Amino acid sequence: MLKPSNIAALALLAAIAANTVHAAGAVAEQEKNTVATVNGVAIPQARVDMRIKVAAQQGQPDNPEMRKAIRDDLINLEVISQEALKKGLDKQPDVIQQIELTKQSALVGAFVQDYAKTHPVSEEALKKEYENLKSRVGNKEFKVAHILVESEEQAKKVAAEVKKGKFAKVAKEKSKDPGSKDNGGDLGWTVPSNFVQPFGEALMKLSKGQVSAPVQTQFGWHIIKLDDIRELKVPAYEEVKPNLEKRLQQQAIQDAIKSLRANAKID
Repeated sequence: MLKPSNIAALALLAAIAANTVHAAGAVAEQEKNTVATVNGVAIPQARVDMRIKVAAQQGQPDNPEMRKAIRDDLINLEVISQEALKKGLDKQPDVIQQIELTKQSALVGAFVQDYAKTHPVSEEALKKEYENLKSRVGNKEFKVAHILVESEEQAKKVAAEVKKGKFAKVAKEKSKDPGSKDNGGDLGWTVPSNFVQPFGEALMKLSKGQVSAPVQTQFGWHIIKLDDIRELKVPAYEEVKPNLEKRLQQQAIQDAIKSLRANAKID
């Protein structure tokens, strides 16, 4: 269902569009593709089809009950929007802005869909990105733990404690990282490229079972422990292709928007 905050703007848009004067020759075709008529204003089948499409994308089934619910909802929108127009609510400054923003949102959605359709990501670009990803992650996977503190002085004290006791126990007591401290600092199996550069570089220098000297990043100071190393099983190209395509398409759309903004005259 539509969010209540959007119903007024969408209803007014629907009423304005439905009240547009059509050529006489289009009336018969309109009636044939109408699901209901409210005070002489037709609700087109296309509007129902659009709502069914959105519902399907959200995993809802296309069945008679769904179609009846959508038809009833559109009738309610039409009834309310007609009454709003009678009261002149479409002339209110806030409503005018809501209508304009709704229109712009629809146009933005149309632009994104059209751009994705007319600028598909090539197989060559997808395979190149896949190879780039493989080279970045490497062929090894690391089981890592760390202790995060705020200062270098604290990090040195923690490093000394780790030499005397168990890393996990110290992590639970001293670490400032809420996501790992309760697990003894354990970050699980990962690859160095998933970390910020100083952390990843320090990790690559460690041997299995070794603990690092204090390492500074933008998050604070870390004591890093490399628990284990194993061969990394990289997913096959076909497995990751859909996600790669989505990511590259999103990046292309963002680049297109940046280009449009760069070429626009903005005062």
